Amino acid sequence: MEVRKALTCVFFSVFLWSGDAQDSVPDSVLNCCEGDVLFLLDSSGSVASYEFFRMVNFLSELLLPFSLGLEQVRVGLLQVGTEPHLEFGFDTYNSQQGLQAALKRTRQLKGDTNTVDALLMAWDQVLKQGVPGGARPDLPRVLVWLTDGVDPGAVQEPMARLREEGVAVLVVSTGHGNYQVLRDVVSPPAEEHLFFVDIDDISIITEDLRNAIIEIIRAERLQVKSVTTTTALLEWRPVLAGTGYYDIQFGPVRTGGNGGPGGSGTSPGTGLEPFKRITRPGDASSAHLIGLRPDTTYTVTLTPKANLDFLNSLSATFTTQPVSPPQPEVQTLSTVTVSESTTNSVRVSWGPLQPNLIQGYQIEYSALHTGQLRVINVSNRQNSTVLTNLYPDTQYLVTVSAKHFSGKERAMSVKACTQEVLPALSDLQLTAVGNESVQLRWKGSADGLRGYWVTWERGRSQRSTLYLPPNLLSTTLTHVPPSARVCVSPVYRTARGEGLCCTA
Repeated sequence: MEVRKALTCVFFSVFLWSGDAQDSVPDSVLNCCEGDVLFLLDSSGSVASYEFFRMVNFLSELLLPFSLGLEQVRVGLLQVGTEPHLEFGFDTYNSQQGLQAALKRTRQLKGDTNTVDALLMAWDQVLKQGVPGGARPDLPRVLVWLTDGVDPGAVQEPMARLREEGVAVLVVSTGHGNYQVLRDVVSPPAEEHLFFVDIDDISIITEDLRNAIIEIIRAERLQVKSVTTTTALLEWRPVLAGTGYYDIQFGPVRTGGNGGPGGSGTSPGTGLEPFKRITRPGDASSAHLIGLRPDTTYTVTLTPKANLDFLNSLSATFTTQPVSPPQPEVQTLSTVTVSESTTNSVRVSWGPLQPNLIQGYQIEYSALHTGQLRVINVSNRQNSTVLTNLYPDTQYLVTVSAKHFSGKERAMSVKACTQEVLPALSDLQLTAVGNESVQLRWKGSADGLRGYWVTWERGRSQRSTLYLPPNLLSTTLTHVPPSARVCVSPVYRTARGEGLCCTA
């Protein structure tokens, strides 16, 4: 009874504290993090349809603020039932629009609560690093288990294995399950990673759970990009949520003297310039360093400055490019071709492959004049892809863009045409109406039809042909010798359809 009272007080306190904050998500959440988060959702028959609906809506609200993508947050959803079902993996959605639509399409599995098999699939296929479709190396991994508290089976051992592999485990329970079991499986501290809440009040933990995930996958690293002979671009994950400012100090690496970040002057005898200092506002996530010397190693330190919070400084070292004669431009995208055209798909290929220069490829395509633009992204080691769900007999404009690590892009476009649908002829009937005369009747489709092509044998090595308009479905042939072969084929704009033949 005392435990239940304590939990009630905790739930009530959380409700009072976060009720007004659910609708306001800090801007820093949008670009704060980098990692792979897998949600293990109890979809068995012990979960009422209403509860399942509320859980999915809870996930939608929880994930809405995150930026998704290859260098951001990736999300997977694994459902628990009699057999585990991977609803979508980490490499499926890189936009909120696609993720939110997928959550709306999610349907409950029902069946048994076989959590152990689902955890084995998560460990072996989804959260394992380096396997196709698995988690990314050297980035945080999180498993969030949503359960109704009904006995999940012997989950302690597979959960322990995941934690030993470096996976952070969080649990949300909407029922009255075994508290000790759930406390044993979460990553410490349990008070920050274990949530008990009634399904009707699940939205009150949205912000707390989101913050717990952010603390695990927050990317606190300073990246130096686009380094030239005299400039460099700094990028970082914003942590100030628009308040305060970023203090940036940079200068050549010193081997002696009192120079360095926070110091002043040059090192004796080095002849190098003093450290420089610039600032950026709290909502910034990048800065350009200019006036650098060619072929020089620099160190840079970024310190977030806030009124109340003490935040860690981030440092990086880089070397500017040496001055060299201009080099001819590398042709990272010189050919784009189309092949394997069907009525609803085409294959687009490009080259040459240069993964050391290219970060990835983006393919944009739309039907000419009236089509909606569609976009897909592929890795830097892929040189072709199949565009599907296209309209028949339609011309498309396809643009392939190569995204360089340097930030540049090179694009090429090509037109692609899908094949025309060619309905086959059906029910050819041949009736004798006199000496060496036969009547033909058939059934055909009027869509796109240009006419009919009739051929028949008039003797050895002799053939006759007849072209008929599309509105005719019968004709009479004369001078047809016995056992002659008679064929009728539909004619369309681009080709003949499949015809039928009979023997007189």
